Amino acid sequence: MRHLKAADPVLRRVISRVGPCKLDPDQRPDIFHALVRAIIYQQLNGTAAGSIYRKFKRIYAPKRFPSTKDILATPDRKLRAAGISPQKLSYLGDLSAKVEAGAVDLRSVRAMGDEAVIEHLTQVRGVGRWTAEMVLIFTLGRPDVLPVDDYGFRRAVQISYRMRQLPKPDRLRRIAEPWRPHRSVGTWYMWASLRTEG
Repeated sequence: MRHLKAADPVLRRVISRVGPCKLDPDQRPDIFHALVRAIIYQQLNGTAAGSIYRKFKRIYAPKRFPSTKDILATPDRKLRAAGISPQKLSYLGDLSAKVEAGAVDLRSVRAMGDEAVIEHLTQVRGVGRWTAEMVLIFTLGRPDVLPVDDYGFRRAVQISYRMRQLPKPDRLRRIAEPWRPHRSVGTWYMWASLRTEG
């Protein structure tokens, strides 16, 4: 916070308004768990996605969370009954099959650099750069990630920096350059600023 306040006067005002950072890398879920959740939540509002996700987990109760083998052994009709679309069924199957076969090695991901993590995870159908960046920030606790394609981040920067249009990726990178090596925290503050507007 001290670094970010000193580096950027706009961010200093946002930090003063929002208060302490609540981005807590010690509360990290399992990487497989995080990817399954991200796939289920894609392109849905939070309420609908949360309902489907709860139904999905109920299929495997009383287990805590399904394994790759559990998902691969589950009949499609059961997953469809929970509200998971055929496209997302194919994504969950691809993720589970690739982890099971070792093509995607989630144990080795924690030792990889950020770009290597993105390249490794985006082998999975339905996992794009944005999803991999969210895993880097919220699951792996990486401190210097800048998700330039995230709409909420772009909108927050537009408001905080008083821009007429949503900033493009190159502009976002220039703005956030002084935030290094804490761009994940700067991004979190931008997201948080949307909740404190007005």
